Amino acid sequence: MTGILGGRFDPPHNGHVALAQAAVEAFGLERLVVVVALHPGHKDAVLDGETRLELARLAFPEHDVVGDGHPRTVDLLRDGPWRDPLLLVGADQFCDFLDWKEPEEVLRLARLAVATRPGYPRELLDAVLAQLPHPERVLFFDLEPLPVSSSGIRARIAAGGPIGDLVPPVLAAEIERRGLYRP
Repeated sequence: MTGILGGRFDPPHNGHVALAQAAVEAFGLERLVVVVALHPGHKDAVLDGETRLELARLAFPEHDVVGDGHPRTVDLLRDGPWRDPLLLVGADQFCDFLDWKEPEEVLRLARLAVATRPGYPRELLDAVLAQLPHPERVLFFDLEPLPVSSSGIRARIAAGGPIGDLVPPVLAAEIERRGLYRP
């Protein structure tokens, strides 16, 4: 089984790393591929794709990190060489799943592994699950919440604040060295 963790990773942070680790442990993943959206279809990225790819490789040294030019997840899954793919998403992302491009096709091509955290309203997840033709293809796993976001990290950097508690140390050093996300 191959886990797929996709995103903009602008920048990657400890929450992303924790999600990856929790999924590997919960599902006994043979392989985890971190897929950096080089040209995200739903949100613009601050840094170019190649720089975000380099940062993701620093944040996830024990996993395969690849760049992807597809703007949507369904296209990535159609074209990818995935063996029994398990697409990792957070609970917030899952609540928006029905708005994704071809959500039923995404679910046909991959199972979803949804990271839930204590206190997250289960009724929100159940409402989405109830609208899916194959809810059995959605798996849930627990993730301890980390109060971190890429936008919050960018704002902290822009304000001159430290980020060592929000990203892996090697990543904090590289962001500082390169002056990334500075105004």
